[in-house]
Parts: sequence; C-alpha cells; structure tokens
Amino acid sequence: MFDFCADPKAIEGLQWALCYLTSAKHIDFYWSFLTVLALLAITAPAALAMGFLGATAARSTIAPISWTGRAYIWMVRGVPDIIFFLFFVIALDQGLEYLKHLAVCPAGDPWPWQGMEFRVCADAKIPLGKSPAFIHQLYGFFLAVVTFAIVFGAFTANVIYGGMQAVPRAQLETAEAYGMSRGQVFRRVLIPQMWVYALPGLGNLWMILIKATPLLFLLGVKDIVYYARELGGSKTQAYEYPHGDWRLYYFFGLLLFYLVFTRISELGIARLTRRLSHGQATAGGEALRKAAA
Repeated sequence: MFDFCADPKAIEGLQWALCYLTSAKHIDFYWSFLTVLALLAITAPAALAMGFLGATAARSTIAPISWTGRAYIWMVRGVPDIIFFLFFVIALDQGLEYLKHLAVCPAGDPWPWQGMEFRVCADAKIPLGKSPAFIHQLYGFFLAVVTFAIVFGAFTANVIYGGMQAVPRAQLETAEAYGMSRGQVFRRVLIPQMWVYALPGLGNLWMILIKATPLLFLLGVKDIVYYARELGGSKTQAYEYPHGDWRLYYFFGLLLFYLVFTRISELGIARLTRRLSHGQATAGGEALRKAAA
C-alpha cells in the first residue's frame, strides 16, 4: 500500500508494523468483519420470519399444519447445532446439484450417488469449477445464511410460541366478544402483546446467534476466525512478514470485538424492552408506571 512496503524485510519498527497491518491479507481480514455483520443482518430477520411461521403453524387448529410446525421445532432443536450445520449444508448442496444434474446433464449419466461419493457432470456443479473465487465464497455464504436461518428459526419459533401462549386468554375472549374474527384477534390483540413476552427469549437468541458466527469457519467461509488463525500462525522467513505465533493476540482482538458487540446489543434490547413494556400489564410495564408516577 505504501512505497516503502515494497521490500518488507528491509524495513523495521513502525514502518514494518504499518506495512504488516495494511497487507492484502489484513485487508481481507478487515473485510471479513463485514461478512459476519452481513450474516447477522440477513439471518436475524430470516430466522425471525421462519420462527413466526413455525409458531403460527404450531398453533394452527388444522392438524397437518400444526404437526408440521411442531415437527420443525422439535427436529431442529433436538439436533446439536454443529451436527446440523455439517449435515444440512452437505445435503442442501448435493440436493441443488442433483436438481441441476437432471436439467443439464446428458441423458444416461450415471446416478450421482455412487457408494460414499457424489458425482455429477461438470455443468451441474454449483458453482461451476471455472467460476471465480468470489462466486464460490458467495455460494458458501448463501448456504450459511440458509442453515443459520433454519436452525435459529426453530429456536425463535419456540420462543414466539411461548410468547403467544403467555398472552392472557381473557383478552382474546374479550376481543371475540366484541365481534372480532379470529384473524382480527390474532393481528390486533395477540401479536402486539406477544412481543412483550417473547422479547427476552429473542434477545437471548440474538446473543447466541452472535456467538455462533464463528461456525462460518466450519462451512468453508473465510470469516474472522479463519483469518485470525491464518495471520496469527507462526511465519518463517519464507513469508514477507515473518513472525512468531501471534494467534493469542489475534484471538484476543476477536474477544474484544464480540464483547463490545454483545454489550451494544444488550443496551439496544433493554431499550426496546422498555418501549414495548410501556402500558402493558407486565412486571416491566408496572415498573415503568411506578417510575413515571
């Protein structure tokens, strides 16, 4: 980046540190923080939407829909996250390639699953082997977003379902007595009040989602954990910037990043909780009423 960085082994001190921290690998490291933030920005609303659909389905009076919602919550929550991440990503990837295999591969091609191996024609690969590295990274990120959304959507569905169940039944019956339809009661009474009861659990899930982002490393996405390990590892004279094992410092930096991020999240969740609790017949709403008096 700087002219004096042309020969890193000929400089030292502050100049060496400046060149080291602005190398191409470090620029990728800094960009990887945006990868984590992008994952959270996309996954959180996606998981919330899936959780809302799952909870609504679980409360349905139509048996097949209710069974589907409950099965989704039970199956995903009953499997350890790391196992689900490793299994589902492979299954989704092979499923997409199989569908493409049916569309583009010549007729008579062998069955893709051959023993323990999965093989499709070159044109059915997703992405194609000749695609640039950026496309491969984007596809891996897509698989990660879908997997995170499904996993955390199931936990979110359970929290939202509990929040719906916590709304006093008397309020729903009163709305029905005033002539509201089931849909109106659901939209105008149940949903607005449900958030007050569900928000503490949703806040905890947001914290867990933040702490789960290092699982991107297991999915092949070059995230902050990947670069911290790669950059912090011991480098010999064969590298431009030789140094000892600095992984402790890199991972300490990640520790500070996550602590600051979770603290900011806690403050935001607390503020949102106070806002939603205003005027509600809950412990939080009662505390706000007494404070105002």
